[in-house]
Amino acid sequence: MHAPDVFYIRLNGLELQTERILDPSLRNRPVAIISSYDSKGTIVSLSKEAEDDGLSYGMKISMAKRISQSTRFLPYNWPLYSKINQYILQTISDFTPTIEQNGFDGFYLDMKGIDILSGHIHNSGLSIFNRIQDKTSIISSVGISINKLISRTITSVVPEKVHNVETGLEAEFLAPLNPIILPVIREKNVYRIIKFLIIKRIFDIQVLKNKTENFQLLFNKYSQQLSRECMGVDISAVKPIEMQNNIICQSIIPKDTNDEKVIYATIKDLTEQIGFILRKRKKNAQEIKINIHYSDGHQSSCSGKLGFVDDKSIFDVLKLLFFRANKRRNRIRSILIDAYKLSTLTIQNNLFFDDKNMKISEVKDKIRQKYGLRSLHTVDVLQILRDI
Repeated sequence: MHAPDVFYIRLNGLELQTERILDPSLRNRPVAIISSYDSKGTIVSLSKEAEDDGLSYGMKISMAKRISQSTRFLPYNWPLYSKINQYILQTISDFTPTIEQNGFDGFYLDMKGIDILSGHIHNSGLSIFNRIQDKTSIISSVGISINKLISRTITSVVPEKVHNVETGLEAEFLAPLNPIILPVIREKNVYRIIKFLIIKRIFDIQVLKNKTENFQLLFNKYSQQLSRECMGVDISAVKPIEMQNNIICQSIIPKDTNDEKVIYATIKDLTEQIGFILRKRKKNAQEIKINIHYSDGHQSSCSGKLGFVDDKSIFDVLKLLFFRANKRRNRIRSILIDAYKLSTLTIQNNLFFDDKNMKISEVKDKIRQKYGLRSLHTVDVLQILRDI
């Protein structure tokens, strides 16, 4: 039987905690972090006090200001939050070299053998919690189990700062929880079926899965994944940052907009970030996805094949994917690019490959390697970066 050696660290409300650390006067008062000061901007993070005043995530600033006169509205400070995130990453790297970042506020740690060095596994989690708090004053929560799914779920539903689910008790731990906690429920078809059947607990899915024929008929291609997840089974390994099989870059637009010039300049900036990282790591991404976040909280995405890794080829693919994904009139708050299914970059002898574009990208890479990623930009990208 495997020991519980996968830790998940959740940085609870990182943005809000950071602002309150910098300005102690914000503690115990309603605070909302907003996408922009524009009337079309929305709330992206808020304190319990602001929620009690009637505010909610995704609410437009114009409405929020009418509802609550006492709330302090702060702009989203991406550079600041990124620095805190990276400092915490450096801090927890003292415990293990095998760390996988999960979004902006989470980290998976492979802690095999660490309990031998630090005593009981719970004490290891407490040591990490205390180290983060001592170094940054950020309060976190630590989930410990045999796999990533359970460890992450612990930090979402258990109020304790450190909690461990013993090996073999994964299904029992999940049984009373709402199914929405399972990753596969994000699939629209699965969510609709769960809602139609009025399933409120994962236990009901665990019972249903024993009726194999009905289960497969209901959930079709998602039946196997749902069957595993409802029992707390997750065989995915913790991948060190340099070994992760995807590259993610995101840009938050300074002011929610539908301006094509601003949007395409943002996509171009993300293109150059993705391309630079791919070529530096000598990787090619078989697929790439664009995810559009709108000012009203909705999202839209589209994925496609990526043939070449020069900047022009990547940009052309992303423009097409954006056109396919953007079917709403709402203003756009941020754009995220995910390049995945990475493979070793090989010499591209394809008939349609333009070697000139690759050479231009490689020349830009040399400049950026010497002076930094942000050292070289076209005028349109430079204009939007001044506002970020």
